[in-house]
Amino acid sequence: MKYKLVSKFKPSGDQPKAIKEIMASLNDGNKYNVLLGATGTGKTFTIANIIEKYNKQTLVLAPNKTLANQLYLELKSLFPNNRVEYYISNFDFYQPEAYKPNSDTYIEKSSQQNWQLEMMRVAATTSILTRKDTIIVASVAAIFGHRHPKEYEGTFLELAKDTNNKRKNIFYNLIRLNYQRKDSLSPGSFTVKGDVIEIAPSWTDQFHVRVELYGDTIEYIAEINNISKDVIKQHDRYTIYPATFHATEDDSILPIVKEIEKDLNIQLEAFKKDNKLLEAQRLEQKVKLDIEQLKEFGMVSGIENYSVYFDKHRSRGETPSTLLSYFEENYLMIIDESHLSIPQVRGMFQGDKSRKETLVKYGFRLPTALDNRPLKLEEFEARTGKVIFLSATPAQYELEKTNGKYIEQIIRPTGLLDPMIEVRKETHQLDDLMEEIFKRKEVDERVFVNTTTKKLSEDIASFMNEKGISIAYIHSDLKTLEREEILRKLRIGVYDAVVGINLLREGIDIPEVSLVAILDADKAGFMRGTSSLIQLIGRSARNENGKVIMYANDYSQAMEEAINVTRRRRKMQMEFNKKHNIIPKTIVKPIPKPVLEEFEQKHKIKFSSLKTQEKIKQLEKEMQLAASKHDYETAIKLRDILTEIKGDKK
Repeated sequence: MKYKLVSKFKPSGDQPKAIKEIMASLNDGNKYNVLLGATGTGKTFTIANIIEKYNKQTLVLAPNKTLANQLYLELKSLFPNNRVEYYISNFDFYQPEAYKPNSDTYIEKSSQQNWQLEMMRVAATTSILTRKDTIIVASVAAIFGHRHPKEYEGTFLELAKDTNNKRKNIFYNLIRLNYQRKDSLSPGSFTVKGDVIEIAPSWTDQFHVRVELYGDTIEYIAEINNISKDVIKQHDRYTIYPATFHATEDDSILPIVKEIEKDLNIQLEAFKKDNKLLEAQRLEQKVKLDIEQLKEFGMVSGIENYSVYFDKHRSRGETPSTLLSYFEENYLMIIDESHLSIPQVRGMFQGDKSRKETLVKYGFRLPTALDNRPLKLEEFEARTGKVIFLSATPAQYELEKTNGKYIEQIIRPTGLLDPMIEVRKETHQLDDLMEEIFKRKEVDERVFVNTTTKKLSEDIASFMNEKGISIAYIHSDLKTLEREEILRKLRIGVYDAVVGINLLREGIDIPEVSLVAILDADKAGFMRGTSSLIQLIGRSARNENGKVIMYANDYSQAMEEAINVTRRRRKMQMEFNKKHNIIPKTIVKPIPKPVLEEFEQKHKIKFSSLKTQEKIKQLEKEMQLAASKHDYETAIKLRDILTEIKGDKK
């Protein structure tokens, strides 16, 4: 099946040129390509057109879950007839196992798994193997160890009408695939009533599969709607995919246990030879307990540390399989915000290795725990298909891959311009800034103020509030709901301005912001480098009156580079608008109600009056409902709120 882009819009601005040039580069066989797209130029729509034309399985890699979710929702709406799946970490909360020798502190692994995210991961993996028209939107979780594709395929349960298949064999195989027998259905479970087996697939909560037997023969297979109970479709053959990625192909636990025991004895001898008796005692106690659980249940907490024993397709020390291993040859990989994503990929391996080497050294894990790891950068590169680096500010790594060549997308379909930039001395900067905020307040516009420290953010907010300016600060100590509510109040005009260190993450798309003020613009550091300054400047590019004021006593090289880039783009945009008689207009974007306000209105209840356990129960129910309706944006917000409430409870 081919990809089919569904949209009332057609490529405009610089999009047609960018699509044409990237397609020409891909067709010429170039593995690496850079799309340098200014903020607000519609990079996602350009990419969607390329996906349709290139017509290969596609992986979109995002630097964080929030951006991954936005891309997933956009691409799902643009490709309603194709498979668009979501693959991120399946934990709401994850504290990895660690040991700190200096303080002799062992930190046990602590996590809370999210079955909905696990369901989506299974759906993503299964889609790649079964559908050519698959788009996966993923976080860097995609580079972590995953079951080998051939092993995963070997665990599929094939059911066929009119074939001999005893009930107990079906039960056995479902349990082998980690399905649980229950009284009521939920994803990853099954029920039995006489000769009727109902299976809730792990990859969806929209339907279940009914299998009816007559004696030892399968007589009927159908998908049943979970709500209406209507028959969606009858099948002659049906494939049941594993409930989790740890399902085993056959009864292979005992041989695996023998391998683990062999390695345990080798490591114990090594410790005892070096007179590391405490380490030997720790390791023996830990691994023997894990072995007992593996024998009894076929599973153990931390089973990922034994993944190499289950993998028949690689030797110890070899590159693990990952999600990337599942894609067809020459698939398309789009690395969004590549200036952030690539450093993440580069850093994952070393951080993971350092933590696990300490655990091994002090007797908390076998050396084979090191085989469960993310990819090294060079391994990642070897497993990518054709690559498009997507960024407003591509870094040196990306440009080296293309010998400095890139394709620009500077003209916005809306006609909006990059903002004007002024540099002002730091003398009396707060008085000057207050005057500028008052000007924006009079015309119902807002301001972002970027500082370099949390303390300065708080001090500025306190000072300006005393002077009659309604301003709030945002930093990492604030919780999800607090940050979300501050930005909502900024948009509706309760606040005139917001001040913070890193407002790139907080306010990506706030069209009411017409002024971005950058304090200490000439200071050296990551947040005042060329790339960061260009990104900060772009925060005011969604308003027709967009402007940036840099407060600095000197011109840094980064400032000069960012200003020159912006002025060049603005000139190109103005010339395009003049040629095509385009008048820029501020983007109109609805302001949503707070997620908890909608919750309270729906249930006619005051959330703050609920006890903690009742809050958790209600929010979990609401989160599951949102996910079942594919409203993953709301589901993710609710999940973040739940995580914080549960964290406070601890």
